[in-house]
Amino acid sequence: MRPARPLPEPLDSAPFGVRDALALGVSAGELRRMSLCRPFSGIRMPADRAGHLLDRCRAALIFLPDGVAFSHVTALRLRGIELPWRLESDERVHVVVSARADRSRRPEIVAHFSGRQDVARTFVAGLPVTSPAQTWLHLSAELERDELVVLGDSMLRRKTAATTVQALESVTRASSGVRGARTARSALPLIRPDTDSSMESRARLILVDAGLRCPAVNKPVVDAFGQFVALPDLSYPDLRIAIEYDGDLHRTDARIWRKDKARREALEALGWRVITLTADDVLHHPDRLVHLVATAIRTAAAR
Repeated sequence: MRPARPLPEPLDSAPFGVRDALALGVSAGELRRMSLCRPFSGIRMPADRAGHLLDRCRAALIFLPDGVAFSHVTALRLRGIELPWRLESDERVHVVVSARADRSRRPEIVAHFSGRQDVARTFVAGLPVTSPAQTWLHLSAELERDELVVLGDSMLRRKTAATTVQALESVTRASSGVRGARTARSALPLIRPDTDSSMESRARLILVDAGLRCPAVNKPVVDAFGQFVALPDLSYPDLRIAIEYDGDLHRTDARIWRKDKARREALEALGWRVITLTADDVLHHPDRLVHLVATAIRTAAAR
């Protein structure tokens, strides 16, 4: 069998419309070649790019109206922000449009109508994407309060912050009448910057919902000479209580385990009580978590 001729540029390296390919002289038979995939009806792109979200979004822009922005879980994925667990299985492409008539009826596309709301757009790899704060507000219509707090924390990570508390406050103030605005307003005071993981956020919310004082997040501990000792995940510095969340990596990675052990010993040498939590405590036995921390608080206060 004679090998298929190469596609003309730029069809060989980017998504393209079938009509555009036919206009360039590519036959229908060539479009059925194994090296192409069909991300959307009437669109083709190189098969080896099928699993790449950036290329799927570029393919969608071929038929989407001008002025759209990728939003919701699609915006989170494009920015590398951790998805709420309940939305992880949603692989559809989400966009926000400014006119109801522009909403796509394709099953792979979810078009959200922005209404009168001004939508903040930025660009990621050349693609129009809702800003992190705008994305957070959009998802307030789908998430429970705690889920929205965890998402806000994820956007304010200590090492990879995507937005600021001020930006979240700004979109929330402007959200009057917007679906989900009440959830956003209730979640906002509970969000904390400089977190490291969503499990730490969930542990913090469990303690607050149980009526305990909100612990500090990643507050450095120093010794009497001002030398850095540790950075507990959560802590009550005035009571010298540190709360550490250990994921599976802390147990299976010998280097991390040794580092954790040295940090705990250094804190205990300064008179700190160190409470170690696991996923089981946070997800399955929150009452045990609350009891551990509440008992430590009472003991420290009495001391």
